[in-house]
Amino acid sequence: MATAAVESKRGSARGRKALVAVLDNEANISAGKAAQAADLSSCSAQKKAKRAPSRSSKAKAAAASAAVVVDDIAELQGMLERLRLEKEKAEEMVRERDEVIRKKEEEIETRDKEQERLQAELRKAQRAKEFKPTVSFPLVKSLLEKEQEADDKGKKKKGKGGHERKKPCPAYVLWLKDQWTEVKKENPEADFKEVSNTLGAKWKALGAEEKQPYEDRYRQEKEAYLQVVGQEKREAEAMKLLEEQQMQWTAKELLDQYLKFRQEAEEGDCKKGRKKKSKKDKDPSKPKQPMSAYFVYSQERRATLVAEKKNVPEIGKITGEEWKNMTEGQRAPYEEVARKQKEEYHKQMEVYKQKKAEEAASLEKEEQEHKKIMKHEALQLLKKKEKADNIIKKTKEKRQKKKQENADPNRPKRPASSFLLFSKEERKQLIEERPGINNSTLNALITVKWKELSGEERQAWNAKAAPAMAAYKKEMEEYTKAQSSSA
Repeated sequence: MATAAVESKRGSARGRKALVAVLDNEANISAGKAAQAADLSSCSAQKKAKRAPSRSSKAKAAAASAAVVVDDIAELQGMLERLRLEKEKAEEMVRERDEVIRKKEEEIETRDKEQERLQAELRKAQRAKEFKPTVSFPLVKSLLEKEQEADDKGKKKKGKGGHERKKPCPAYVLWLKDQWTEVKKENPEADFKEVSNTLGAKWKALGAEEKQPYEDRYRQEKEAYLQVVGQEKREAEAMKLLEEQQMQWTAKELLDQYLKFRQEAEEGDCKKGRKKKSKKDKDPSKPKQPMSAYFVYSQERRATLVAEKKNVPEIGKITGEEWKNMTEGQRAPYEEVARKQKEEYHKQMEVYKQKKAEEAASLEKEEQEHKKIMKHEALQLLKKKEKADNIIKKTKEKRQKKKQENADPNRPKRPASSFLLFSKEERKQLIEERPGINNSTLNALITVKWKELSGEERQAWNAKAAPAMAAYKKEMEEYTKAQSSSA
């Protein structure tokens, strides 16, 4: 019981202590709140006391801050302007760079196109080099060239009979040839001048009957000469005409071949690359050159050395050394074989040359015959041309004659125009002012002056020409009525 009482006492004591502590805390809290309220009131009073004197300073601070803001805005605007300028410069640089790049690209493109064009032209030129026409030049041209070469070398022209064609000598020269020897016999010591003077005096003393035979002879020779020259001239003209015709045919054939070649080249049918130059064809009928004594020996030794498996340089070296070391007696058989081969070669060459000479003569004969045929064709062509020219000439003459016959002498003539009247007056004046002036300059000056006339001046000249023109029109009406009534 005692313990219970003690414990109850202890519990009550603890309760009282706790209650006291709570009460103390509440008192402390209320005291703290009061102190805080006092502090707040004192602070607010101080603030109110401070606010009253600081209003003027706030206005100043606001003005200062506004000025700072204005400065900042101005600075920002300056920065924006600088940025804008820098941007424009950068854009300009970019545009310039793009323009440079574009020009470079255009140059590269142009250069590529030019290279392609040049390559195409080069290919065409290479293909054109391969073009080998099969058309031979006309024979007429070759014949004319041969004749021209003969003339250039100083050969005298010959007539149809093969004799030298000379101009005929005058009658005096013919008589001089007959009398020269006689006069020279009579005066052997006379020089050329004295003989010429003597014969000249004799010729002057001769009568017409004595001179007549020589003049007849000269006339006959001259006629024959002119006939030959005329025939040759006609033949030359005919050959030239035939040459032109053949050249036209040749050009046409050549053009056809070239067009065909171009077509094949474009289609890719032509062979690429250059063909190897073919060696000149050798004449199979021409005898071969004989071998020398050394080659005869070399041919004999070759079979043995080849059997020993020696190559070509070794064979040449061995046979050369052996030939050098051989005596004259050892070389004699081979030299005899070479001599016989050489004699046989000379005989064959004589036969070959004779055969070639016969072929050349035959070819010359064929060429002459062909030349005659060509001349005949040329003359026929010339006759056709002359016939056509005569027909054209006669047709023109007939038309002109018909035109003259149809011209009516009763038809009224057209009067001079105002320009012709002006030209007539100005011509007289200009000839007086400028004597010796040519007709073309005179006409040009008159035309210029006519163009420079004013409207009134031209009207005056038109008035001068008007009466004649009116009379002409009236006469033409009467003429037309008369023609219609007679018809």
